[in-house]
Amino acid sequence: MEYRRLGASGLKVPALSFGAGTFGGRGPLFGAWGTTDAREARRLVDICLHAGITMFDTADVYSGGASEEVLGEAIKGRREQVIVSTKTSLPMGDGPGDAGSSRSRLIRACEDALRRLGTEYIDLFQLHAFDAGTPVEEVLSTLDDLVRAGKIRYVGVSNFSGWQAMKSLAVAEKHGHPRYVAHQVYYSLIGRDYEWELMPLGLDQGLGALVWSPLGWGRLTGKIRRGRPLPAGSRLHDTADFGPPVEEEHLYRVVDALDEIAQETGKAIPQIAINWLVQRPTVSSVIIGARNEEQLRQNLGAVGWSLTPDQMAKLDAASTRTAPYPYFPYQRQEGFARLNPPVTEVSPPSAA
Repeated sequence: MEYRRLGASGLKVPALSFGAGTFGGRGPLFGAWGTTDAREARRLVDICLHAGITMFDTADVYSGGASEEVLGEAIKGRREQVIVSTKTSLPMGDGPGDAGSSRSRLIRACEDALRRLGTEYIDLFQLHAFDAGTPVEEVLSTLDDLVRAGKIRYVGVSNFSGWQAMKSLAVAEKHGHPRYVAHQVYYSLIGRDYEWELMPLGLDQGLGALVWSPLGWGRLTGKIRRGRPLPAGSRLHDTADFGPPVEEEHLYRVVDALDEIAQETGKAIPQIAINWLVQRPTVSSVIIGARNEEQLRQNLGAVGWSLTPDQMAKLDAASTRTAPYPYFPYQRQEGFARLNPPVTEVSPPSAA
């Protein structure tokens, strides 16, 4: 397994990490992803550690906290071998203090996560969404307190826009608070919006991307093909509906390219789609999920080899979309061109 710096931090993370969203399977909030219990989770963690996957990502909202509980059971007795990443800010209930990133909410969410995970510290604590109702200074000063108390070690965000991330980084710089080092984002061959603004920001400011849904909400599993409709009862109908819409022709064009490369390499379509992401600029780790051992082992086959420059170019051409203004045409042609060479580490921001 290849290990990379997480953004501009000194923390080394594996190129693939494991998403525990399928752990728990209870409650109305994100509760239908899977039903992996502690025994099954421990087996998946065993396989991950054997393969060099040391980072495990979860969130309080996954199965209403059950995902954190199951992950905590699965890593019991080997806490020092793993990197635990969790998130908060999305609603955990209907009360006025059950959502957002206020001081009281963050402190309570951190304490709850520590208890559910059965640990004394969280390696990476992320805001699951931007809270427009709480001053950025309040958010960052609270995270600073939690870092100084030893309860969290690094901070990051998820699903932020460019201005939200940049404002937060500027406030952190001004007041000497911990800077965000990670941005957990949606990025895939059929969802490349991350590249238009967030990737240049990440490269400039030292934000490492943690990629979620690398298979485009299940559309890049290889089961969706041109001229081969899904069976009526397929779970992929439901998962695809949760994600951003993708025109059928665009999806088929990407899958056709993946198919060609699969025949050249002997690799599965999901493995190729993930390998393309692993080679993209600013990507620190790609979060893979699995409902069972078979899925996990297949996803593990996405690393240990590399697509050739020609194969990368073929996937780039098949998946490219016209960028919106102001990124097209000038920034796309001039600024983005400098990001094309693959990089595995992000340099820290300049002192200037």
